[in-house]
Amino acid sequence: MKIIFVCHGNICRSPMAEYIMKDLAKRRDLEGELEISSAAVSYEEEGNGLYPYAAQTLTRHEIPFSQHRAHRISLEEYLEADLVIVMDSSNERLLSRITGGREPEKTHRLLEWTGENRDVADPWYTGNFEKAYSDIAAGCSALMEHIAKSTDN
Repeated sequence: MKIIFVCHGNICRSPMAEYIMKDLAKRRDLEGELEISSAAVSYEEEGNGLYPYAAQTLTRHEIPFSQHRAHRISLEEYLEADLVIVMDSSNERLLSRITGGREPEKTHRLLEWTGENRDVADPWYTGNFEKAYSDIAAGCSALMEHIAKSTDN
């Protein structure tokens, strides 16, 4: 299963989700079952690394991460994915423009998996990386539960 996490610039929320989900997959011995990545809906941060506060937050929570370079999602990348998880409704709208509205059933907001109908606030603007981490971790955990149940069947 190929999962892509998407946010605006691919330097904060989506790479945090990528690394949190990779850690959860490793803990559940599902690494071989899942291909997990992240991307942006804009070119603004193209080539930039993980934002330092995002990296510090992951380190504080003992989530391993590696070298990261932001990139904008391509139509091909989207079409190859099984699930595309956006952080907010703005990401969802911009992604729909990139994809021309193709295969909308594969796109979900992260917190849908927790049963909440709200966005993961962008810590670039709020400055609250702990809140973003908490929301992302909750969403990834709920998504992992869903995936684990479906792989058990």
